[in-house]
Amino acid sequence: MIMFASQTPEYTYPTNALLLHRMLQGKHRTITQDSNANCAGMVSAVEQTSRYMQSNPSIWYALVVGSDYSSVNCNTDDEITYPNFGDAAAAVILERSSEQSGFIDSLYYTDSEGSENIMFPACGLSNIYHEDITPEQIRIRWTPFDGTVCVEAAVADMKELLSRNGLTTDDISAFCLSQFSLKNIELIQDGLGLTDEKFIYVGDEFGYTATSSPFIAFQRGVEDGRIKRGDYVFFWSVGAGWQIPTMLYQY
Repeated sequence: MIMFASQTPEYTYPTNALLLHRMLQGKHRTITQDSNANCAGMVSAVEQTSRYMQSNPSIWYALVVGSDYSSVNCNTDDEITYPNFGDAAAAVILERSSEQSGFIDSLYYTDSEGSENIMFPACGLSNIYHEDITPEQIRIRWTPFDGTVCVEAAVADMKELLSRNGLTTDDISAFCLSQFSLKNIELIQDGLGLTDEKFIYVGDEFGYTATSSPFIAFQRGVEDGRIKRGDYVFFWSVGAGWQIPTMLYQY
């Protein structure tokens, strides 16, 4: 299975997953699919691919790729997106195994009240060819909002996942969260009553890479030894509008 998660796909058809299949010379018996949950896309894609593999015993390996090319779509006058967004891709391979590890549980929290705060293309795809549409009307439209609104849901969902799986925060080795806002990470940390050593932050190095950002944080945790085989890890991110997946994994 090949799953490609992006909110800025290079093509809408063919699927980008199909192009990856071609480049990798994949087998004919391969599921190829694109997905889009905005900045929450790769967390959602790994979660849904994991659940699919649990229900379909014929899937032994899955490649999940998350990639956004957001900087080119930013309005240069926007003080949030233009200086903050970076571009990067991440990939993980999921393998069917008899080991006691892998996907454990997840929760989704959706609140669509802010669904028009962030829009791209701002004018809508059906309007991009109108003669009176300017480039600025095509780029990302970012209406200012309180970005901390997702914190309470994040803390509540992490606590619920811990409770229903018989774990505590002491059992979690790392929190690989959306890298959009260091403040949000700090607020989640405070809400869980934890110190910062378990919270991996790479946004100051790579910028905000959107869908791939929790997994770039995960890679850093593996590299520096904070995440080892068998460790419990939380993945969490936020998609515009809001769609918020929280996923518990054992590496």
